[in-house]
Amino acid sequence: MNHTLPAAVPQRPSPGASGPLAADGPVTRFSKASAAAVLVCWLLVVFDGYDLIVYGTVQSSLISETGWGLTKATAGTIGSMAFVGMMIGAIFAGRMADSWGRRRTILGCAVVFSVFTVLCAFAPNAAIFGILRLLAGIGLGGLVPSANALVAELVPAKWRSIIATLMMSGVPIGGSIAALVGIQLIPAFGWQSMFLVAILALVVVVPLGLKYPPETLAPASAAERAARKAAGKDKADQQPAGFSSLLRAPYLGISLLFAVATIATLFAWYGLGTWLPNLMQLAGYNLGSALTFALALNLGAVAGSVITAWAGTRFGPVPTAIAAALVAAVALMVLVTGPPVTVVYLMLVLAGVGTHGTQCLIIAAVASHYPGHLRGTALGWALGTGRIGAVAAPQIGGLLLAAGLGVNSNFLAFAGAAAVAAVLLAAVGMNLKSKLATSQGANNV
Repeated sequence: MNHTLPAAVPQRPSPGASGPLAADGPVTRFSKASAAAVLVCWLLVVFDGYDLIVYGTVQSSLISETGWGLTKATAGTIGSMAFVGMMIGAIFAGRMADSWGRRRTILGCAVVFSVFTVLCAFAPNAAIFGILRLLAGIGLGGLVPSANALVAELVPAKWRSIIATLMMSGVPIGGSIAALVGIQLIPAFGWQSMFLVAILALVVVVPLGLKYPPETLAPASAAERAARKAAGKDKADQQPAGFSSLLRAPYLGISLLFAVATIATLFAWYGLGTWLPNLMQLAGYNLGSALTFALALNLGAVAGSVITAWAGTRFGPVPTAIAAALVAAVALMVLVTGPPVTVVYLMLVLAGVGTHGTQCLIIAAVASHYPGHLRGTALGWALGTGRIGAVAAPQIGGLLLAAGLGVNSNFLAFAGAAAVAAVLLAAVGMNLKSKLATSQGANNV
């Protein structure tokens, strides 16, 4: 069920860059150089997952220990600040990656994220903390679409869907690390220590990023442009790019559906990531147990990355995403019934499989269904607009609790979002089938 939009245009490597050409060009094997570059990009995605959970792990401490006067509602607002930044970063970094180059954009985003996350540990008040989270979010939001666009160009087309899905396993692995680290660090060293961990991205991963990933899209020199024009190979440069290309035929309908489906999916995934530890504490569990529940959610998401990578390759990313979203919706509905603790763990694992698996598959579908000159922009569009759900989830979760509607109101809201995502993805599938049928009909004329 590999439905495709118009064929991608081959991309050029930068002068002197190592590594293969874009996947839409002559990439026919998954080389060691490609594997090293993919690993570095995956490590950067791990920090996205760490940041997802880190605020949830320190939220109770910020409310009770800082003296900043935070309530559940204002804590939700601060939780949304990073996601606002991610939305900005994802939208513009995708376009920057298509214009300036993937590697430059990835490294710039990594530095911005690392510096401002470390500074969060020294925030004197809630306002400064929120601003720093916003700025860190801008860098973090640019990492995932840029890294996925780069990876899609370093592997053969037949590997693209599974590698894109496995890349996103870094998100729940990072979240699992945050939960495990939080159990040990917060009681011993305070909430500030959780943000100092981001210095590892600056001193370890960024130097690796300078060494391994090649630049697959870089501005050509005048001599290169003249040579390409003389050889008749300059058509790729004339392909229209940018958001205007996404929002007109033949991409308008599918771009809007991918965006709204991502909004619903990220509402469920980021809502759980932000509020789950606090929700379980409100349900009567201590901090250690609450973080263990968060660990179950993220381990489920790790498993979901592997399961959906296999299923997406076998059955297609969109049909598999529909099934994953339905699994998440059902699992979260079961939590509302107040099941035994063993069932709670199981349902959280399934919720992790479903919510994160759905998002992985949406990314795989976007990476597969757009041509190379639009891929970074399309990923940025889907993930950037999708962050609207990530921004809204902490806010709505906090407002539901502040209104006295209880823990279950959050689970119901997240379950509803997962169900909406399933419906929207069904519409995506029908849209792609319609395009495929139209294309085949035209070819038969």
